[in-house]
Amino acid sequence: MGREFNQLFDEWSHSYDETVNGNDPEYEEVFEDYDIILSKVAEKAGGTVIEFGVGTGNLTQRLVERGLKVIGIEPNEKMRSIAGGKLPDVTIIDGDFQDFQVNIPVHTLVSTYAFHHLTDEEKGIAIREYSRLLPENGRIIFADTIFETEEAKKQMIRESEERGFTRLAEDLQREYYTTIAVLQNILIENGFNATFTKLNRFVWLLDAVKEGRD
Repeated sequence: MGREFNQLFDEWSHSYDETVNGNDPEYEEVFEDYDIILSKVAEKAGGTVIEFGVGTGNLTQRLVERGLKVIGIEPNEKMRSIAGGKLPDVTIIDGDFQDFQVNIPVHTLVSTYAFHHLTDEEKGIAIREYSRLLPENGRIIFADTIFETEEAKKQMIRESEERGFTRLAEDLQREYYTTIAVLQNILIENGFNATFTKLNRFVWLLDAVKEGRD
């Protein structure tokens, strides 16, 4: 469920904002246009929003600025503490993409740079639950590193190794980065109509709308 990466985020929490702002050469392209990516996700959200993987609260801040009611879900205690310090009026609870408790109607699910912490099987389980949770025309709006094909992923790993980006290459192999085809199939099976828009060399915007029942 992604919690196997909690120790990594314990270590990364103090420097996360520096990384996403382009101060780590290995991850500079991963986080290229970071502010624009967050804004695109926030602009598409509406109604009551669940944000998965709040991290340090950067997307949360944009959602709040748009006047949206946000419930944040974050499995890492240190990240929750940082986000809570920035946004004391936002409810941020312990949970993850599959394990969360929300007792009010929700219209939009958002996340950035986090869904790859689930295996493809776990992604399927999560999206099945989202289909149950969301009303007709409810939306999933996720921005994450996704690849067009498995070969494209392998090529990116090779390129990272050739550039001496050892941490990035290890990351791409260790975590559960998937392909557009895999996600598209999962979404269709669970009643979503999805589009994918490329935002930088690594990140795609997934915008999935729950279709009505005939």
